[in-house]
Amino acid sequence: MHDDKPKDECGVFGVYGHPRAVELTYLGLRALQHRGQESSGIVASDGEGISSHHGMGLVDAVFNTDVLSKLNGHIAIGHNRYSTAGESTLENAQPLVRNYKQGPLALGHNGNLVNASPIRDHLENTGSIFSTSLDTEVIFHLIAHSRQNTLEDRIFDAFRAVEGAYSFVVMDKTMLMGARDPHGFRPLWIGKLGEAFVLSSETCALDVIEAAPIREVEPGELVALRSIHRGVESFRFSPQKPNLSQCIFEYIYLARPDGMMFGHGVNSTRREFGRQLAREHPVKADVVIPVPDSATIAALGYAEESGIPFDLGLSRNTFVGRSFMNPTQDMRELMVKLKLNPIRDVLKGKRVIIVDDSIMRGTNSRKLVKIVRQGGATAVHLRIASPPNKFPCFYGVDTPTRSELIASEHTIDEIRKYIRADSLGYISIEGMLKAVKKPKDFCTACFDGKYRITSNDGIPRQLPLISS
Repeated sequence: MHDDKPKDECGVFGVYGHPRAVELTYLGLRALQHRGQESSGIVASDGEGISSHHGMGLVDAVFNTDVLSKLNGHIAIGHNRYSTAGESTLENAQPLVRNYKQGPLALGHNGNLVNASPIRDHLENTGSIFSTSLDTEVIFHLIAHSRQNTLEDRIFDAFRAVEGAYSFVVMDKTMLMGARDPHGFRPLWIGKLGEAFVLSSETCALDVIEAAPIREVEPGELVALRSIHRGVESFRFSPQKPNLSQCIFEYIYLARPDGMMFGHGVNSTRREFGRQLAREHPVKADVVIPVPDSATIAALGYAEESGIPFDLGLSRNTFVGRSFMNPTQDMRELMVKLKLNPIRDVLKGKRVIIVDDSIMRGTNSRKLVKIVRQGGATAVHLRIASPPNKFPCFYGVDTPTRSELIASEHTIDEIRKYIRADSLGYISIEGMLKAVKKPKDFCTACFDGKYRITSNDGIPRQLPLISS
């Protein structure tokens, strides 16, 4: 059922100054598994050399006790990955590790660089050889080509050359660094565990290892950790105050609800989306149900605001992974029920409001409505806790192309007829932004097509095969 959902490209994690940095990074990646499920990797340093391991699949399939025991060091970074287009291969698993003039360097990237293609073309024309199809690898070559002396200055040169969305964790043999792009598209947090420091895409991973959140890395900031006694060193590579463009979809769907993001609690923001949705699209009904698990909080907000009872009307099988068979249409319909099945004593004879977080192609929403009707619902009203998705994301979220997005070429009533719901309502862009502080600081390009960053020809772009 959730194959039609947008996918975040990556989760990044890093530890500096802890004797069990590798094990802590493993646990951090487990907590960030929702941000990437195709490959995983950990790179570690003991101050003298770097060791690494990468693999395809979930974190607990890539790493076991024997593998972890071979990774040594008090510094470690880790990465979970989705490919946003093209094939998913071990060569593209991160963190990437390369050797350059000053020694080994490892890098993990969450985001997408919109001008990576022309930079890569230029580098290849001047003799650079790439071994992956990742935009991330461009950063390595820019660092290596820089004539600066220190690693920090080389990284600054690289960051000044690229445009787009990124949160990076970077390490060499003795230092851990983290950075966010000047527009702040993607999240990155700093935490502290005893005397050690931690970097993480989300605070939920800090909670798992019992690290205390300190603050978010600021947009346009690089933080360096090279000594416990020196603590967090901060450098600005974008001194001018940029126009922030934080990803609103982190709140809608991508982030776990038990964390902080861009200065807000994800749970409270997502719940307010549901309340606003109820104000904008009320309907007479007997029960409000969520599409588990991503829409549960918004559904609670809808129920609270509307006064209609909340219940769980769909049972989700958490043990169903991706299917690699090529099924017939009939089999596809049956396979949907492997993931979601109606709870009949909740639905039978009821007018049901289903709250979901988004609609992309519309195919899953149509199947969802059918499942709820098969459970005995007399009416099915679908409410969406985000505005219509009309435009693809070029900043690190895997969304369909515009031609595949049902809202790009169809009216809401046409979508309603296609998914066979009795009514359909989306939260408005204005209503969604009411739930956040400083609404001008958020990117809404997937809803309104107002892209904050473009490539040289004015069109946002990704690499032809794979983004980070």
